Amino acid sequence: MTEQKATNVYWHEGDVTREDRNKLLNQKGATLWFTGLSGSGKSTVAVALEQALTAKGKLTYRLDGDNIRLGINKNLGFSAEDRTENIRRIGEISKLFVDVGVITLSSFVSPYRADRDLVRDLHEAAGMQFIEVHVDVPLDVAEERDPKGLYKKARAGEIPNFTGISDPYEEPLKPEVVLNSHEMSLEEEVNVLMALLEERGLLSA
Repeated sequence: MTEQKATNVYWHEGDVTREDRNKLLNQKGATLWFTGLSGSGKSTVAVALEQALTAKGKLTYRLDGDNIRLGINKNLGFSAEDRTENIRRIGEISKLFVDVGVITLSSFVSPYRADRDLVRDLHEAAGMQFIEVHVDVPLDVAEERDPKGLYKKARAGEIPNFTGISDPYEEPLKPEVVLNSHEMSLEEEVNVLMALLEERGLLSA
């Protein structure tokens, strides 16, 4: 775990609780963590779920890998160490959104189990729901899709440390949800996730 460098800092509790914010929004916050190979369909299903939740009047926010690397994590590369720090920061950001009561859709390759488990532990220690969603497709399917042309560049040696080609992807061992996006329609994927959110009581306070 990342070392605490700042000293003489103390958590300052407020008078408005998480439950107060949940009642205000008539929902409960949670993080849905979409993990999978580049091109698996993580961002696509997250975008569709965001639309479905918004249509139901639920407050949601989507954190996407490339978007985050263009802002708060612009100083991080793709080494194992930088990937770990990237996911740690996103885990902390996701927690803040959940504390507000927002249904947070975090879409990141996040190839290492230990990094994903750390984010889960951060949530569970704070009494927050963490739902790991493995968007699972075979490598050849992801590579055939190649929406950003990244696999082609990786195969040509132009992108080092590329997950699935020159870096490993460690599949989740016990994800809450597995979506086989090459076998399911986008509507089916969204329906599975909406049903889970209903089942867990997240769509009401």
